[in-house]
Amino acid sequence: MNRRYCLTLDLKNDPQLIEEYEGYHKSVKPEILQSFTDAGILSMELYRWESRLCMIIEVDQSFSFERKAKMDANNPTVQEWENLMSTYQQQLPGSTGNGKWQLMKKIFET
Repeated sequence: MNRRYCLTLDLKNDPQLIEEYEGYHKSVKPEILQSFTDAGILSMELYRWESRLCMIIEVDQSFSFERKAKMDANNPTVQEWENLMSTYQQQLPGSTGNGKWQLMKKIFET
């Protein structure tokens, strides 16, 4: 059975940086997209309101956040992408740990 997760983070509140960030997502490298597939991510959507992002991923049985992190750590192309994206992203107030993306708690479903 597939699972769905919702994560959030903030972009730096600068219109030019936000525009650049969106521009990068119009032409994501095939190696980055393949890293999603290899980790068990079936689909990914990003939504933005002002500087707040929401990412929804649908994953298969093989997916885990730990496995994805290990795969990413060993992929130079993903590391290059993550370093570039860090230019635009910032941790949410009150979040802990090293990860910028924070898993959201599902509170309702129909």
